[in-house]
Amino acid sequence: MPAQPDLRPDVAALPIPREGIAGAAPYGAPQLEVAHALNVNENPYGPSPELAAAIGRAAAEAATTLNRYPDREALDLRADLGEYLAAESHIPAPTPEQVWAANGSNEVMHQLLLAYGGPGRTALGFTPHYSMYPEYARDTYTAWVTAERGPAPDFTLDTAAVTAAIAEHDPDVVVLTSPNNPTGTALDLEVVRAAAQALAPRRGLLVVDEAYGEFRRDGVPSALTLLPTTPNLVVTRTMSKAFALAGARLGYLVAHQDIVDALRVVRLPYHLSAVTQAVARTALAHRKELLGTVALLRRERDALAEHLIQRGHDVAPSDANFVLFRSFADRQYVFEQLLARGVLIRVVGPDGWLRVSVGTEEDNIAFRTALQEADPR
Repeated sequence: MPAQPDLRPDVAALPIPREGIAGAAPYGAPQLEVAHALNVNENPYGPSPELAAAIGRAAAEAATTLNRYPDREALDLRADLGEYLAAESHIPAPTPEQVWAANGSNEVMHQLLLAYGGPGRTALGFTPHYSMYPEYARDTYTAWVTAERGPAPDFTLDTAAVTAAIAEHDPDVVVLTSPNNPTGTALDLEVVRAAAQALAPRRGLLVVDEAYGEFRRDGVPSALTLLPTTPNLVVTRTMSKAFALAGARLGYLVAHQDIVDALRVVRLPYHLSAVTQAVARTALAHRKELLGTVALLRRERDALAEHLIQRGHDVAPSDANFVLFRSFADRQYVFEQLLARGVLIRVVGPDGWLRVSVGTEEDNIAFRTALQEADPR
């Protein structure tokens, strides 16, 4: 039998990715088969069988039209999202033209920097922050600069720090988060107002990322309430967290219609599939069920934070569905010891800190038990 030719290419002959991409690792939290996955801030409570069946029927109906392109503007979905936000945050209902939806808040943020970032433009964030922000900037040739949040364990941002950073860096886009990932810290709305005012003379864009907004404590307002008087403000949300719809990939924002129209220019054609739109609209129609676990998760979060404090850990006050905590000489060791016991959490944030998502009662008990075994006190 004749020898088979070696069809593997010579690596030296392969094309070279552009600067910033070559040698870079793709984003990715560990996806491991464990008994207790508490590392990516998912809602641990999935749809009921009845809701899953309703979603299936909606997807099946959408499937009968898959030979055609989906509704390019998704106006019905955008209207539903506006109606939901009006009820959730007690604001006047945004028009569909003021709402934008995409494949997760990741695509929403990417589109914002495509439209308002780019070569010669700068975006400003505050560390510690979500690890994807600088990657959105890299992908859109936007310069990414940072300033520090306040000291541990609160990691708060105040008006003086934000306005000073804007004056120093003269950014075109500022990204604030409330609650912040990975710290869970919520923003005072005076900080948002001050940032918007500081950006106004520069005609800069202010983005407030509220991916975890539904988990904020009572009395903590949403930046959505500032939209009528703040034309350079964008508020982003997601259905991945509180809505337990991470697998559907639906993020959205509310902003002035002109800002939304700029995103319509840079979006890929037909970027939201007919199935995605049908699933998201069905979930919104059943939001009472899907959001029914939010109060439970908030209570479990507060109980988990109190448990960690009682153990002697520093704990960042959280308005999200996770808790950031520290007091380790070697956090990697603790992470690995937890993983060996079937509990997966996240090594993220400043040195010495770890982040744990709030899970079911069983998950939370397993975490506490594993942590006691890994780090007896």
